[in-house]
Amino acid sequence: MSELTLTVMRLGFLAVLWLFVIVAVQVIRSDLFGTRVTQRGAARRGGQEARTQRQAAAPPQQQQRRQERRQDSGRGGRQRRGAPTKLVVTEGSLTGTTVALQGQTISLGRAHDSTIVLDDDYASSRHARIYPDRDGQWIVEDLGSTNGTYLDRTRLTTPTPIPLGAPIRIGKTVIELRK
Repeated sequence: MSELTLTVMRLGFLAVLWLFVIVAVQVIRSDLFGTRVTQRGAARRGGQEARTQRQAAAPPQQQQRRQERRQDSGRGGRQRRGAPTKLVVTEGSLTGTTVALQGQTISLGRAHDSTIVLDDDYASSRHARIYPDRDGQWIVEDLGSTNGTYLDRTRLTTPTPIPLGAPIRIGKTVIELRK
């Protein structure tokens, strides 16, 4: 083997070794210091302003469709009888937290922009989401989390309808739909 080949192999091995060290230090740093927390109110207000600007810039046809949808959802002003109205955290660090169900998707995870931010070592950044389907039923979906999402002791593999009062477990956190 030539001297040049041996030197290139040594440099390549050294580069891979340093890459491994850098990645290991980044993982240890993120475990020690966690994710960066920002002011949720300020971030959310900025997002609403941007959304309002995008809606104002939308073509008139899209604005008309949005307005028709709002009118359709406002008719009667009543939800289905027996339909859940809130999401309640029953176990974990956020016990007692309640989120009103207003037809929007609720994201769960460690990411600062999640609807419910879970401070749980067993939760992924984007762990799960809960959303309404067309029939007014609420669906829970695991978003490829490492430790899984459980609905009433069953690990979810597909989007699943949530019965009223059934516990949804994400790590140490338990959430339920209630009236």
